[in-house]
Amino acid sequence: MTMIKTKLTRTLLAATLMFGFAAQAAVIKSMRFWQSPESTRVVFDLTSPVEHELTVLKNPDRIVVDIPESRVSVDLSQLEIKSDLVKRVRQSKPPKEGVLRLVLDLTKSAEPKSFSLKPYQEYGDRLVIDLVDEKREVIKPPESATGADRDIVIAVDAGHGGEDPGAMGPSGTREKDIVLMLSKELVSAINAVDGLKAVMVRKGDYYIPHRQRTDIARKHRADLFVSVHADGFKSPHAKGASVWVLNLYGAKSEVARWMKLQEEKSELLGGVDSTVMLSEYDNSVRSVLLDLQMESSIAESFKVGREVHSAMKRVAPKMHKNYVEENSLLVLKNPDIPSILVESGFISNPGEERLLKTSSYRRKLAGAVKDGIVGYFKQHAPDGTKFASLYRKNIYHVKRGDSLIKVAKRFNTSVNEIKKANKMTSNTVRIGQKLVIPRS
Repeated sequence: MTMIKTKLTRTLLAATLMFGFAAQAAVIKSMRFWQSPESTRVVFDLTSPVEHELTVLKNPDRIVVDIPESRVSVDLSQLEIKSDLVKRVRQSKPPKEGVLRLVLDLTKSAEPKSFSLKPYQEYGDRLVIDLVDEKREVIKPPESATGADRDIVIAVDAGHGGEDPGAMGPSGTREKDIVLMLSKELVSAINAVDGLKAVMVRKGDYYIPHRQRTDIARKHRADLFVSVHADGFKSPHAKGASVWVLNLYGAKSEVARWMKLQEEKSELLGGVDSTVMLSEYDNSVRSVLLDLQMESSIAESFKVGREVHSAMKRVAPKMHKNYVEENSLLVLKNPDIPSILVESGFISNPGEERLLKTSSYRRKLAGAVKDGIVGYFKQHAPDGTKFASLYRKNIYHVKRGDSLIKVAKRFNTSVNEIKKANKMTSNTVRIGQKLVIPRS
């Protein structure tokens, strides 16, 4: 037997311990399993916080969990184990009296990471063990991500998931479930557009840390990151959908983080088409490059955010604000990918909760977000994409005798498309005026 022992002790001290009193024995009431493409999360539901120690064993692969002064009340033989890593959980002979020893028998080797969670909403104290599949498949960029006339890639991220339910509606609707269904609608709507390709960041009911969500988008070489959420508030009267982008404070803190990363490893900067490696430059140049890239990313995020906000306004009963909002949200901190966060409405509002529970409204809202994305990329298609060849605009100078109808016929487009491309409110043109002509 090969044994690799790693102490991954995480401690949450109960209030009684702070005052020097003995804590009561913790009871493991239940165990839950969350499967993701790269890992399995095992959650122990506890009556109180615990200390624990993990031991990794080989031949066969298994994880031993030692928890002092604890006992288990759940029937381990009846656990619903939704995992391709964990075969079963069993109790084993403890190393000494007063210690509960549980063994997770694995199907293959996995790297464990553990931490404790405090009570939240309907959950009490929890011990969480993440088992990362050491032989997991590496995400490969879609074939359309490179080359001439490639598809534009949009990463759609359903917020929360797994152990994190997000906001809760009055009737018990969980944000994580609503946004996953809405994200799937959005992916379908985007993939129906020639020249666009959507990829799901979270495909099922499991949790992905914020940094990993943007890493997944980066591995897919995404041109845009869209995080989908549903708002929650203590008052049931708060309502309205919204669109968010990263603010300046969040941008500066992210630049500082990326600068620190350069001391450890090289990072690609600039998304799909970039060939810039920050490791090739000194700190002062890196800082300038990152600042410029972050400013560009935020500027583009605002542009796509305004298009999406405008489109959502046509279908949502109410927008929370009449403009794109800013915040220092971790999931939006992408120096090389324009990123927006869409709040589909307040799930804590009974009326908006009812709407978000209907497939017809989710489909309509997803269609609006798609329309905003399409509107943005028609104006700002990256070089080498199919959208660029379809919609890259020409400039036409109005001549004597021209009208919008004549110009539209000449370029095989419509008056409405020309007006939209030029943000015109009337049909009047003047000699010498520059008109942006969308390609038909």
